[in-house]
Amino acid sequence: MKRQDQTGIARRMGISRRKFLATATAAAAAPYFVPAASLGADGRAAPSERIGVAIVGVGSRGGGHLNAMLGFAGAQVVATCDANKPKASAGAKRADARYGAKAGSGCASYSDFRKVIARPDVDAIFIAAPENWHTLMAAAAVRAGKDVYCEKALSLTVREGRQLCQAVRRYGRVLQVGTQQRSDRRFRHAAELVRNGYLGKLQRVQVGVPGGRSLPNAKATPVPAGLDYEMWLGPAPFTPHNDLKCTFNWYFIYDYCAGWIQSWGVHHLDSALWGVPSLLASPLEVSGSATFPTDGIADTSITWNVEFKAADGVTMGFSDNKRFPQGVRFIGDKGWVHVNRGGIKSEPASLVKAVMKPGQQRLYESNNHHGNFMECIRTRRDPVAPVEA
Repeated sequence: MKRQDQTGIARRMGISRRKFLATATAAAAAPYFVPAASLGADGRAAPSERIGVAIVGVGSRGGGHLNAMLGFAGAQVVATCDANKPKASAGAKRADARYGAKAGSGCASYSDFRKVIARPDVDAIFIAAPENWHTLMAAAAVRAGKDVYCEKALSLTVREGRQLCQAVRRYGRVLQVGTQQRSDRRFRHAAELVRNGYLGKLQRVQVGVPGGRSLPNAKATPVPAGLDYEMWLGPAPFTPHNDLKCTFNWYFIYDYCAGWIQSWGVHHLDSALWGVPSLLASPLEVSGSATFPTDGIADTSITWNVEFKAADGVTMGFSDNKRFPQGVRFIGDKGWVHVNRGGIKSEPASLVKAVMKPGQQRLYESNNHHGNFMECIRTRRDPVAPVEA
């Protein structure tokens, strides 16, 4: 598929996409406040030691990040942001309730992420906006000296992803990708079994994720009160508002996401590559096919079957889970191991009970994705899911 030219909000503001990024940090800094109820006597870190956090995109994923940070003693949520203003406001009220701050004097809420980035008390930003926004927001944040936790998929295109990798390294920031399976011991154990030869000679990897979906047609409707629709569209081409797309359904509209093949696929493909880094060592032969909606507003793949072949003969199949069971299955000449979020199993069954021996390959150990990000902000170490991954 050929991507449309994405100018969106930057063009409608009369500036280029590059200029929009360059001026993102110049927005006026809003006043900020550390609640008097948060002076360290409640068992939390002293204010001077606390990491100031902002949540950008306060939907289901962003709401999960907000909950995690409200329970983290070493952080304070000082700002929430969402193009849907009631969502941002509701998130700020939750933070105020947690910290005991009075409404309007504690956590601030915004609809424009540039105002969040301009705040000097924001050290780290969680980005859970639609995926067409990820690279633009994350690049602006790292340029402004902020560390970033960015939901997957990290970018909408390969080129944008490479540009973000360069920006993170240029400005020396920590970026954790929201591929949280890297902080799950079961996925780590499966990858270590493969890397240390417990399956014998690896032959094949099978990756299955949920398939996409179609959506009905939707007529244009007025923009609801409280929604900054221009900001919601961001760098995507302008299309009229309708009652379907500004919800979970944007995942299946190519202006905002490449569909489950990308946004779900990134999880299990990342776990596959964690176990078989040789798949990244040379060019791959690739072939595949997919089915797409024939009507309605969705235009990303519903089913797909893609085959990869590496120079060493290892193959990987990637499909919606009608062909392969959901998860990652590593197959060698001495057995296999299958892992997903429901558990890990193997043949022979004894493989999953194997204990790594001294001198064998061990992978980066993280058992809490949010906690690992917070730790790396302090140590300046790369997180378990760095930007390149």
